[in-house]
Amino acid sequence: MTEKNGGHKSVARSTQTQRNPFPFSDSNKRYHTYDYYLRRTFGGKCAKIPLDAGFTCPNIDGRCGVGGCIYCSGRGSGDFAEEASVPLRQQYEIVRTALSSKWSVERCIPYFQAHTNTYAPTEVLQQIFEEALTYPGAVGLNIATRADCLTEQTVRMLSSLAERTVLTVELGLQSVHDLTAARINRGHTYAQFLDGYERLGQASRRIGRCVHLIFGLPGEDDDMMMESVRRVAALKPEQVKLHLLHVLRGTALGEMYERGAYTPLTRERYISLVARALTLLPPETVIGRLTGDGMGTALLAPDWSRRKVSVINDIDKTLYENDLWQGCARECADVV
Repeated sequence: MTEKNGGHKSVARSTQTQRNPFPFSDSNKRYHTYDYYLRRTFGGKCAKIPLDAGFTCPNIDGRCGVGGCIYCSGRGSGDFAEEASVPLRQQYEIVRTALSSKWSVERCIPYFQAHTNTYAPTEVLQQIFEEALTYPGAVGLNIATRADCLTEQTVRMLSSLAERTVLTVELGLQSVHDLTAARINRGHTYAQFLDGYERLGQASRRIGRCVHLIFGLPGEDDDMMMESVRRVAALKPEQVKLHLLHVLRGTALGEMYERGAYTPLTRERYISLVARALTLLPPETVIGRLTGDGMGTALLAPDWSRRKVSVINDIDKTLYENDLWQGCARECADVV
């Protein structure tokens, strides 16, 4: 049996799984993976379909700034979606068909990813989101936005949607430090983020809130990044996404990098930061992402980020070799 399964490696994986102390896992993963959450919630794997509804952002159109965040591409993080000029239903079908060659797409989650997806009149938003729920295989809905773009009417509409589907609202925070937010042209403060985050929670316990953090932002050291993690952990969000700061061609950050004003994180440092962050986050919080994707043709740095699977494997290895798991630092603090 050892030989049929590749010998040594199969035995090692089995041992890691059996010895895994993390409760929200049925594999060797020592953190609450998005895949585990999806299988427990929907009964099987789901395909997340990125969509571009053609929205903009308040720090692009002048409401609170111009130019957007210094790291953001012209697609507003929607680089992997079809162009906004393509009708949404067609975008959905194109991506769904492409993904069907890799895995089953019986269950899908329309993901409004590009720019700020609550930055429009509520009646416009409701029509778009209601339509997405009718797409073939749609079992939930993910909406990426900013916490300062949640009007009372929009929050009520989202609360109503959450009664009829599995709704996740993704809030880009990136850092709790207002100096960093100003440096990256974020356009809102941490206090504004907290206001939007808390109003969503008060409106409905069925709205899943996912907080995004970025490691490697200009001017931040390891202690500052971990402070962001600690404050987010205290909020006990349903999900967290951890991102590596990519340097993309054509962005303000790209210009900084090319003139030597910004140095990206090394692979080793990023892996160490993610491992530390996981130990601080509540075990119940789903980890939606451990690193991000940069479009291959636009990526300037870091080049090592192109090997995403290898990076994730080494995060797993770091956790295992140091006997760490999601929330273990919190457990030790509780004991003390």
